[in-house]
Amino acid sequence: MKDTDIKRLLYVHLLCIFSIILSIFIPSFFLENFSVLETHLTWLCICSVSVTAVNLVSYLVVKPNASSKRSSLSYKVTRFLKCCIYFLMSCFSFHVIFVLYGAPLTELALETFLLAVTLSTFTTVPCLCLLGPNFKAWLRVFSRNGVTSIWENSLQITTVSSFVGTWLGAFPIPLDWGRPWQEWPISCTLGATFGYVAGLVTSPLWIYWNRKKLTYKNN
Repeated sequence: MKDTDIKRLLYVHLLCIFSIILSIFIPSFFLENFSVLETHLTWLCICSVSVTAVNLVSYLVVKPNASSKRSSLSYKVTRFLKCCIYFLMSCFSFHVIFVLYGAPLTELALETFLLAVTLSTFTTVPCLCLLGPNFKAWLRVFSRNGVTSIWENSLQITTVSSFVGTWLGAFPIPLDWGRPWQEWPISCTLGATFGYVAGLVTSPLWIYWNRKKLTYKNN
């Protein structure tokens, strides 16, 4: 394992964190009364677009899974459309899961769906950028010993931490604290964001710390 690969991974993750920071501060210069809590839905949209754009550009530049096969325009268009379908399926699947776990069915439906979009941005988008619309590859990566690179290792960590952050973010909602951020789904989206950022920070450090122990099938 080369240290340069870990550095590239770290740079991509720093850009993703930077995109979240920008989504918090930059819009306030253009939108009146903009804040993460008061205009939460607007911030969710901006944050999702920002993180998605950075992921797309970063993986196109770094190309961790570069391949010369099937580079025709028709293949690229088909692949892009499949990625869009996968992303939409992910959003609707997360929305259904949130409802099954107690989110309002009809009330606050937009809020629930935007939470699903945000979680899909933190989990599904990186999977699509790295693995493409290949469900078998997804199953391989998230199996016990299926990773073949540090990028897939990092994908495991950031995805799991995003899910855990969302789950932990739901705990304060039923508590009688009367805080503004306890309204659905603010605490969950904040939990997902903190979990995603935590995964972005810890995964390169964990990989670097264990670089001598990690072995991959393609090495």
